[in-house]
Amino acid sequence: MDRSDSIFHLMTHTVKMYRHKVDQIIKPYDVYPGQPPLLLRLSEKDGRSQSELASLMRVAPATLTVMVDRMEKTGLVMRRSDPVDQRVSRIFLTDKGHTATEAVKEAIQFVDNQCLAQFLPEEKLLLRRLILQIQENLNTAGTES
Repeated sequence: MDRSDSIFHLMTHTVKMYRHKVDQIIKPYDVYPGQPPLLLRLSEKDGRSQSELASLMRVAPATLTVMVDRMEKTGLVMRRSDPVDQRVSRIFLTDKGHTATEAVKEAIQFVDNQCLAQFLPEEKLLLRRLILQIQENLNTAGTES
């Protein structure tokens, strides 16, 4: 099989293209690559702890700290100590962060629409079902080849 025909290559290349398009749209909001998932998690539930966010995003706590530091400098988020446990930092969206989050959601919707522009409704449903099946297969499969 040619490398360019592999599922790995096709999916990796497609995700890179998708993320690049979204990143271009949201750049004016001071949102950098890798930050949209954090904004979206906070929009679901603001004030999560750093450890909770790291776990949800499946990143190392140190990686999340660097991300939050950068986003705090650009005014997207702010840290506050937990009122019950001062050792815990909670992360909140600022007004600028809320605006940026809406821009992220709109950018994702726009790029989704671009991706699926020539698809029939039943093809969109089939694609979604196939992607979910791939995810399920990867979740349940062992690491053996």
